[in-house]
Amino acid sequence: MKLQIGDKAPDFKISSQPDKSTSLRDYTGKWIVLYFYPRDNTPGCTLEARDFSCLVDEFAILDAVILGVSKDSLASHRNFITRHNLNIELLSDPGSEVMKSYGVWRMKNMHSREFPGAVRSTFLIDPEGRIAAIWDNVRAKGHAEAVLGYLKKILEQTG
Repeated sequence: MKLQIGDKAPDFKISSQPDKSTSLRDYTGKWIVLYFYPRDNTPGCTLEARDFSCLVDEFAILDAVILGVSKDSLASHRNFITRHNLNIELLSDPGSEVMKSYGVWRMKNMHSREFPGAVRSTFLIDPEGRIAAIWDNVRAKGHAEAVLGYLKKILEQTG
């Protein structure tokens, strides 16, 4: 099943820190930028995480939170956050269940080799838990700014 704008965002409960789980319900009433990325500490993923971190205050002004999801472990996330001074919440989906529910765990091609993996994608979820926008198979550069601009535009239109 492929998710579309207007669909109810699939809820989940996954680890964000040792002894702490995060779910979409934790953010009811807020805008959620839920972005999926392949791996911590790779060039594109680092660029994207840094860009979202730089804009976290601007998103917060719009009552939006940023959640990044990958298969990486919590230890890897802690290292990634510390190494790059990130200030966004990163969630660990080691079994890819959340990625599968959002349709971002798919077959990928690299160097004539096909393998399953996370396709860099972002879902903007409205305060009622519905998908307001989808960016699929995105390039990291400039993506965080594009999401922020889109959210500002939606909020201007709805007054």
